[in-house]
Amino acid sequence: MRPALQPAKFSPANEIAVLQPDFADPVAAADFPRTILRFRNDRWAKAVGLSDLSDEQWLAHFGRFQPLEGSLPQPLALRYHGHQFRVYNPDIGDGRGFLFAQLRDGVGRLLDLGTKGSGRTPYSRFGDGRLTLKGGVREILATEMLEALGVNSSKTFSIVETGEALERNDEPSPTRAAVMVRLSHSHIRIGSFQRAAYFDDKALLERLVDYALTKLYGEEPGDNPPAQLLGRVVERTADLAASYMVAGFVHGVLNSDNINVTGESFDYGPWRFAPLWEPGFTAAYFDHAGLYAFGRQAEAIHWDVAQLAVSLRPLTEAEPLIAQLERFPALYGEAMARRFCWRLGVLPTDDAAAMVEAAVRGMVATQRPIDRFFQDWRGGDPRDGAPYAAEEWAGFREAIAGFEASGPMDHGYWADPLPCSMHIDEVEAIWSAIDRDDDWAPLHAKVAAVRRMGEAMGDAPDLP
Repeated sequence: MRPALQPAKFSPANEIAVLQPDFADPVAAADFPRTILRFRNDRWAKAVGLSDLSDEQWLAHFGRFQPLEGSLPQPLALRYHGHQFRVYNPDIGDGRGFLFAQLRDGVGRLLDLGTKGSGRTPYSRFGDGRLTLKGGVREILATEMLEALGVNSSKTFSIVETGEALERNDEPSPTRAAVMVRLSHSHIRIGSFQRAAYFDDKALLERLVDYALTKLYGEEPGDNPPAQLLGRVVERTADLAASYMVAGFVHGVLNSDNINVTGESFDYGPWRFAPLWEPGFTAAYFDHAGLYAFGRQAEAIHWDVAQLAVSLRPLTEAEPLIAQLERFPALYGEAMARRFCWRLGVLPTDDAAAMVEAAVRGMVATQRPIDRFFQDWRGGDPRDGAPYAAEEWAGFREAIAGFEASGPMDHGYWADPLPCSMHIDEVEAIWSAIDRDDDWAPLHAKVAAVRRMGEAMGDAPDLP
């Protein structure tokens, strides 16, 4: 979403209404004891025409959820199902969030403002509908880092502390509460289609396909709209999986209700950035089988997209859907090469896949940190004094020799002695400063450092 970072006038929308009344339930936000503004993303507020809001106006909309004029008249808790660790669950939906508003950016793209921690809904089950402040802080750090590293990600738009004390079983309690607003290119999930298929609601399936093609992809439906949509999802999600790997990112919970049909990453819970290229590295303590481990993310996403294909079967024959699914491995390989070259700062060539393989072998064999490797070789030449003379790097040294730098290296970031990283010890230290001393300076400093790195990296490559 970075290319749309340009000032825009506020342009409200309510396109989601075409999917009603079968798609979502009107709900009300919780009445929070306090609303303390902790984070507002003015960079992206400018891109959607909301940067002129005063802090009080901001809190009215994103802490007390007064509607944005011209957009949704009332929040909607979306209905969806999903495979959770490959077990189908028909009892989920927006349990602690809702779609608050829709609007357009400066290039006319439809965007959603959705929440997390905004209170109970019909799908909360036994949950309290709340979000911990730590969870909100972690989402800021994840989305800022992913954006800087070129991953197509939702943006943390707002964090408001709510003055409640939450009890949690898996972290120190009581803990502070918050409500988050994320800016996203739709909240239509694979699980949204799964629910429609589960109830054999072909009319809703058809509306979902049409909505995704026309409102999200800006395409006119062709001869086979379901296969057309699946093809776009295959392309975007293959690129997403590759972008995770090149960023060294582990999402942690790649369930089908967490995969957006625009291929945009969102909903960050137990995420981690892997310090080393370890395929078995996991982010979620409850992922005992390593289903969503670092090296299995492409497999997991491909499996989820296959569930979208299954959901679309009531609308078309199997063959065109299978043909689209079978494109995923090749597209993933192409995206790995394209994105790896982008992060290295070299122009891609026909030999890029072999170069990537050699680089990964070197990182695995020598335990060289991922971020250090990319910093050391930015532009295709090793940094002075960088330790790559060992035999384990011989293949990569030979492979990279034929690549040319893709742009200038004059940004001050490239002279920094260490790369900007986002490993768990620093994440915990940032939270500790807030929790212990209410000191937000380390968070703001980290966000500034990450955005500086993003400026140096430039825009990620578009899909071919």
